Amino acid sequence: MTIASVIFPGIAWWIPATAILGVAAVALSWSYRRGPAPGIRAVCAALKFVAVAALAFCLLEPLTTSQRSKPGANFLAIVADNSQGLQIHDAGAARSRGEELRASLDPAVGTWQTALDSQFQVRRYAFDARLQDVRDFSALDFSGRASAIATSLRSIADRYKGRPLAGVLLFTDGNATDIAGGLPDLAGLPPIYPVVVGKADALRDVSLQRVSVAQSAFEDAPVTAQVDVAGNGVGSDPMVVRVLDAAGKTVAEQSTPAHSDGSSANLRFQWKPEKPGISFFQIRAGTAAEMRDTNAAAKSTEATLANNSRVVAVDRGRGPHRILYVAGRPNWEFKFLNRAAQADDQLEVVGLIRIARREPKFAFRGRAGETGNPLFRGFGDQNRETTERYDQPVLTRINTRDDQELRGGFPRTAEELYAYDAVVVDDLESEFFPPAQAMLLQKFVSERGGGFLMLGGMESFQEGGYQRTPIGEMLPVHLDRSGTGVPLGPVKFQLAREGWLQTWARLRDNDADERTRISGMPAFDVINTVRDVKPAASVVANAVDAAGKEHPALAVQRFGRGRTGALLVGDLWRWGLKDPASHADMDKTWRQLLRWLVSDVPNRVDLTTEPVPGDPNGAVRLHVRARDEKFEPLDNASVSVVVEPVVLDPTASATTNLPVRITATASADEPGLYEATFVPRLTAGFRATASVTNSVGAPAGSAEAGWSTDLAAEEFRSLVPNTALLADIAKRTGGRIVSADALDAFAKELPGRPAPLMETTTQPLWHTPAMFLFALLCLLGEWGIRRWKGLP
Repeated sequence: MTIASVIFPGIAWWIPATAILGVAAVALSWSYRRGPAPGIRAVCAALKFVAVAALAFCLLEPLTTSQRSKPGANFLAIVADNSQGLQIHDAGAARSRGEELRASLDPAVGTWQTALDSQFQVRRYAFDARLQDVRDFSALDFSGRASAIATSLRSIADRYKGRPLAGVLLFTDGNATDIAGGLPDLAGLPPIYPVVVGKADALRDVSLQRVSVAQSAFEDAPVTAQVDVAGNGVGSDPMVVRVLDAAGKTVAEQSTPAHSDGSSANLRFQWKPEKPGISFFQIRAGTAAEMRDTNAAAKSTEATLANNSRVVAVDRGRGPHRILYVAGRPNWEFKFLNRAAQADDQLEVVGLIRIARREPKFAFRGRAGETGNPLFRGFGDQNRETTERYDQPVLTRINTRDDQELRGGFPRTAEELYAYDAVVVDDLESEFFPPAQAMLLQKFVSERGGGFLMLGGMESFQEGGYQRTPIGEMLPVHLDRSGTGVPLGPVKFQLAREGWLQTWARLRDNDADERTRISGMPAFDVINTVRDVKPAASVVANAVDAAGKEHPALAVQRFGRGRTGALLVGDLWRWGLKDPASHADMDKTWRQLLRWLVSDVPNRVDLTTEPVPGDPNGAVRLHVRARDEKFEPLDNASVSVVVEPVVLDPTASATTNLPVRITATASADEPGLYEATFVPRLTAGFRATASVTNSVGAPAGSAEAGWSTDLAAEEFRSLVPNTALLADIAKRTGGRIVSADALDAFAKELPGRPAPLMETTTQPLWHTPAMFLFALLCLLGEWGIRRWKGLP
C-alpha cells in the first residue's frame, strides 16, 4: 500500500479562508432563514456552504505526499522450484505442477513480469539442491533431487547482504527437504511472497514415510527394521511391504490395510543377513495388486512411485573378533564356550589353559641333571631352550594362528595383548598376573577399549585374591566382604530387571516364552558371592538361593573406553547337560554374551559416517580413526577412501557403479582423525573402504562402512503442498501468500510497499479539476433542488 500524507504550503492563508467561511455561513443563514420547507432549505444551504468551503480550502494550496519504491533502484528476486516434486499431476489435471508453474512464468502470460521489470531490478533464480541464476524460466525441467528451500533462501540473503532487496517472489510447493522441523533461519531476508504450486487434494499414493534400522546381539534377529507406510486413495486394497536382498530375493514380507484418514501404519521386520560385513537391502511398498503383478508398476495409477522404496545398509561386522580365554585349569566351561563360539563366524576364541602350576626349584628335582619339567619327559626335543622350565607353569595353547602366538604365555606387551578384542579369565588366581601384566590388562580395557569377563570358580573373584588389584578395580562387583556368605543349597538363575531390557541377555522374543525357558533351567551349585555391585554397574541376572535371597549372577559395567562383566556362576556347564534343547540355549547364551563383550571394541582403523547437517545434496562426512599397534593415535598417515555405489535397481546403467577415490585429510581437532566428504550423485547404497598406511608406507589397516542415500524418497515424502510452512515464512518476513491468479494485481501493488530505497512524490489537491468539479457539483445540486421544489 502507498504511504501518503497531506501538507499545506499556503497555511498563511488560513485567516482569510476562515473569514470567508464565516461570512458565507452568516450570509447563507440569513438568506435561507424564511420560507416553506425548512428541511429542504437547510440542505440547500449546506450544499452551498460546502462549495464555498472547498474553494476556501484551495487557498491553503493542499498537497499530497506519498512514498513508493524508487523505480529501478531496488532488487526483486523471483525464485522458482525446479525439483522432481513438481512432476506430480494434481487430480484431473492434464499438466503436471511443473508445467503449470512454467506456464505461469511465461512472460507472454500476463503483464506482471513486465510491470515488475519497469519498477525493480528483477533477478531470476531456479533452485533444487542449490540456487542458480537463470535468464528466464523456459529451461525448467523439474529434475532436481531435492527442494532446498532453506538453503536457497540463505543463499539469497548472503548474495544481497548490504544491497537493496525489496522482496522475494517464491514459486514452490513448500515441501522442503532441508528443513528437519520448525522454520529455517530467516534473518536478513526481505519480505517473502510465496506462490503455492499445486492443490491440496489428496492423491492416490502408497509411500514409505519412515524407515529405521537397528542391529542387536539378539542372535535370531540381529536386524530389526521399523517401517511406517501410508496409503491414500487405495481403497480396500491392502498395502504390502517387502524386504529384498541385493539379488532381489524376498527375505521378509508383511501386509496391512490402508488407514482411511491417510495416517501411516507401523510394521516391524526382523531378519538375519546371510553373510557378514556390509549388506544392502531394499524395502519396497505397494498395493497388493501391484506387488503381485510384475508389470503393475508400469500401469500404476499412483501419483508417483519414487516414494515406494528405500535402500538400507546393514553392517554385521567383518570379524572375526578374537577373544583370549585364560584359565587356571582345564574345565568343562571352556569346552562348551569354545564349541558355542565355533558356530559363530564373528567369534574366534584363543585358549591359554594352565595344566600344571609352577613348582619351586628345590622340590621334585627329578633325575640328576634334569632341568626341564618332568611332565615333558619323553616328548620331543629335551633341549634346555625348548622345554618348559621346571619352575614355570605348564600352559597349553588352543586355536592359535601360528606356533609363535602366546608362546611366552600371557602377553607381556601392549602390542601383543591389544591384538585381541576381549579377555576372559576363568578359575585363575590373581598371582598368575605379575603387577605389570595386571596393569597392562587394566589399560587394555580402559585405554584400548577392550572387553573383560571373569567367570566364576573357586579361584575367581575374592577367592582368587583380586581385591585391591588392578584387575579387581575394573570388575563391576565389590570383592571386600566379611565371612564366606555361601548360600545354602543350589541356586536358581533369574533375569533381573535390566536383563529383561537387554536383548542380548534374552533367548526368546516374548516374555512368556522367556519365563518358561528360565523356569526350566537346572539349579547351579557353584556361585561366587559378593557384597554388592558397584554404583555404575548393572545386574543382568540374579541367583536365588534356597532361602530366597538374591545374589548377583551376572553384572556388567563400563570401564574407561571398554566394558567389563562378572559371571559369578561357576558351573554353568550343568545347563548343557540337561537335554539337547538346553544345550542349544546355553550355546546361544555364550555367543550372545561374547558378542556383547566385543560389540563396541574399536579396531586399529575405524571408519564412521555421518550426514552433513542440513545439506540438501545428502553429503556424508567420512571419519577415519587410525591407531598404531599400541592403539595410540597414528599421525602422519596416508588415508584414502574408495566409495563404491551399490545400485539395487536392475535397470540402472552400469556406469553408475563406478567407484570414487577420495583422500582424507588430518583433522585439527583430534589426533589420529582423518576426514573426507562425499556427495552422492544418485539414489543408492554406498560402501566405503578406508586404507591407511603409516609414515614409512607400511599398511596400518583398513575398515569398511556403508550407508544409503534416497533423496527422491525425501522429496516425495508428502504430495500435498506445505502451505502452512510457506504461510509462516511469509508472516515472519512481512510478506504474504500470493495467488497465481492475482500476480497482475500484486505487480501493481508491490511498488507501493516498503522497500530499502523509497522516493517521495507530491501532487496538488487544489490545482486539480476534481476539486473545482466538486464545488461546481455542490452549487448545481443546490440550484437543482431549489428548482425542483419551487423555492426562490
